[in-house]
Amino acid sequence: MRLKIRRIPLDTLRENVAVLASNCSALRPEAFQAFKRLEVQHDGRSIIASLDICRDLSVVGPDEIGLTEPAFRRMGLAEGDTVFISPARSPQSLDYVRTKIGGETLNRHQIESIVQDIVGYRYSDMEIAAFLVACAGFLSTDELLHLTFAMAAAGTTLRWDAPVVVDKHCIGGIPGNRTSMIVVPIVAAHGLIMPKTSSRAITSPAGTADTMEVLARVDLTIEEMKEVVRECNACLVWGGHVNLSPADDILIGVERPLNLDTREQMVASIMSKKKSAGSTHLVIDLPLGPTAKVRDAMEAMRLRKLFEFVADRMNIHLEIVVTDGAQPVGRGIGPVLEARDVMAVLANDISAPADLREKSLLLAARVIECDPAVRGGAGYERARQLLESGAAMTSMQKIIETQGRGPSAPAPGPLHADVLAHADGVVASVDCLRIAQLARLAGAPLDRGAGIDIFKRIGDRVETGEPLYRIYSAGESHFDFAVEEAGQSNGFALASTGIPAKALQ
Repeated sequence: MRLKIRRIPLDTLRENVAVLASNCSALRPEAFQAFKRLEVQHDGRSIIASLDICRDLSVVGPDEIGLTEPAFRRMGLAEGDTVFISPARSPQSLDYVRTKIGGETLNRHQIESIVQDIVGYRYSDMEIAAFLVACAGFLSTDELLHLTFAMAAAGTTLRWDAPVVVDKHCIGGIPGNRTSMIVVPIVAAHGLIMPKTSSRAITSPAGTADTMEVLARVDLTIEEMKEVVRECNACLVWGGHVNLSPADDILIGVERPLNLDTREQMVASIMSKKKSAGSTHLVIDLPLGPTAKVRDAMEAMRLRKLFEFVADRMNIHLEIVVTDGAQPVGRGIGPVLEARDVMAVLANDISAPADLREKSLLLAARVIECDPAVRGGAGYERARQLLESGAAMTSMQKIIETQGRGPSAPAPGPLHADVLAHADGVVASVDCLRIAQLARLAGAPLDRGAGIDIFKRIGDRVETGEPLYRIYSAGESHFDFAVEEAGQSNGFALASTGIPAKALQ
């Protein structure tokens, strides 16, 4: 059954969706409803798509099949090209998912088949969710290894002509923690190879790629990325554009709405990307705090051991650094504000956030000590010298220029309001989750200038009416919503001497 392609200007995110007219000339659409999905084929290329029926003939005609933006892009054809359609058979690997749901362990072949079908967009979000929930219930160490290797092998694998290729990664959850953009130029100035690929925000106010994009282009091809590394020793690019562990991006997109973030899935996600990026040495920042992803020392130890187990089997030299995750790092939260803080640290500006500077130096020191020529304990002094001498800033400017400097320097959003303390006291705690949520409500990261500028930190004394932080936004609806929500719960808790901490309302 052949039909002509029509592009439907509708972004259905990861899902491939095909649209048939209610009076389709090739077949009665009702006949396909039992299958619910179609296979669309052309010259050996095929996709699986969910089926929708349209009664508006101006959208799709009787001799056409409409493909939404993701499906149209993946087929790589032009409007009017002819494709063959047929009922889509369920992937065999779904039987393995059912096996996992039943509580059994899967072998390497079964997990590889599942990952390949996920990357091939043969699974719906519901089927991916079923797999993730089953894995969240129980995943053996062998299954974790199979999953990590399968995810790494499913996309591009980079090779570098260097015995030591370093990387640094934070498990996330702490707003403003933009240390990578400081660590990378310091390490590059030292002379180590550090091809840093980073993610965009999914539920946070900014990912490293979002913040770097304020300064430079991040959607580089693999060849462009390699050229930047040849010129600069390092890069700061968006990993999604170079197809590293593509299964991870798909799985994360389903995990986050379900609030699934198990230790095993986190380890598979991070380590698969580092393996496919060609890393030989890796430093992981593991923030520990009451509103961080990891909230107690025992959980941190379990996660560290799991990372070490997988890293050993992947021949990646790993070091875990447990850091303070009690509050946001730096002052700015949101792409423009975070980029401002990063450049202030690199410029050795006296107004730069001291905590962001110190944490970046700590992590850069650990990465530099991956260099066999650097003695243990000497990394911090080397990192500090590279930062204070201006070598790190020179390195960053070279990376920006080589990747492609942004056309302008975006400013914070024009709408702003201060969130004030409602009582005298000392800042006892800051809720990282709440602060991140408020920054997103203000419009970050899609609105680059939106976000939060924090004025007070844990231990600071405040008086009634004194600003705790400032909300920035570009749109009135986002701005009003964020200010209203901050008025309900601002994420700060104050304590007075001898009085237990209480949340400000």
